[in-house]
Amino acid sequence: MTPRVSDIIEIIDGFAPFCHAEEWDNVGLQVGDPSASVSKIMVALDANPETVDASLAGGCQLLVTHHPLIFHPLRRVNLLEPSGAAIGKALRNDLSIVSIHTNFDIVAGGVSDLLAERLGVESTVPLAVTKSEELLKLAVFVPRGYEERVLQALFRFSGFIGNYSECSFQSSGIGTFRPLPGARPFTGTVGRREYADETRIEVLLRKPDLDEALSALMAAHPYEEPALDIYPLLNKGGVEGFGRIGELATPVNLEDLASRIKEEFALEGVRIVGDGCRMLKKVALCGGSGASLLRDACLKGADVLVTGDVKYHEACEALTAGLSLIDMGHFPSEMAAVGGMAALLENGLRARGFVAEVVRCEAERDPFRYR
Repeated sequence: MTPRVSDIIEIIDGFAPFCHAEEWDNVGLQVGDPSASVSKIMVALDANPETVDASLAGGCQLLVTHHPLIFHPLRRVNLLEPSGAAIGKALRNDLSIVSIHTNFDIVAGGVSDLLAERLGVESTVPLAVTKSEELLKLAVFVPRGYEERVLQALFRFSGFIGNYSECSFQSSGIGTFRPLPGARPFTGTVGRREYADETRIEVLLRKPDLDEALSALMAAHPYEEPALDIYPLLNKGGVEGFGRIGELATPVNLEDLASRIKEEFALEGVRIVGDGCRMLKKVALCGGSGASLLRDACLKGADVLVTGDVKYHEACEALTAGLSLIDMGHFPSEMAAVGGMAALLENGLRARGFVAEVVRCEAERDPFRYR
């Protein structure tokens, strides 16, 4: 089955929810027709004339990028300007463009997690927390013998506690009810009080999943009117945020870590701040421009912050605070996002039974050169 642009957007929303993007950001469909069919997708870091040309040359109907093509509100579309040229060419050739930006920066498995994996940084958590999941407890009463059917419906949305899934609690009891005229009871007689052996099932839910979980519950529950309770909880679920902080399996000094990054990403060079012989264990990192997280890295005891786009005064601040820095550049620190987005798209298409080819753009280059 061939997907539409809207189907691809739904897949992306599953692994990097658009509602998690920062308010100032502009993510989602940038250009194109949501109902258009897609047989080939190109994934790139930027949406610009070069990646649009590469998409069209490759026979793609959709370009998925990390950086948005349209970031600030447009007052005009000038076809002689780079953004206008990209928009015009995309529209003329029926190429849709979708961007995944800060929603992919903060989500688990996103830009900074991909960077951490490449650098061998383990046991990572968000460096700067922006969101905590709100949790609910759902308790539902189920006739004896129907527990597994209801659990299977709910476990699609619930039952996650840390590294464990399919978590629930069950207790047994006797429920009473008297069907009124017009009712169609699963068991019992209209007008007569009934006693039923029932199981109370309790599961945790993420608040955004409540409506879908209730729909699944109603479809699986044998009762016409299931009895259930929904409780708001003070305990929080998983957290999301910018950057990551974790540890190296084996401490290395600053010079060796810089050399490892240079080799791993095939870079011409990196910039470092701090004593090259200093041993590093706790590593903070952020793909793209992460110098704004410098103080978060210091507060959480990082030995080094790995990111891009570090300015002079930020480097001085880090030096004064005793925090080492490795500036590997904006482009290389986020290029891991391209492969990550492509893999997630491929998995999402396969899971939904869609057939479309996903390719990574080979036309992009870091604009900076070293001499």
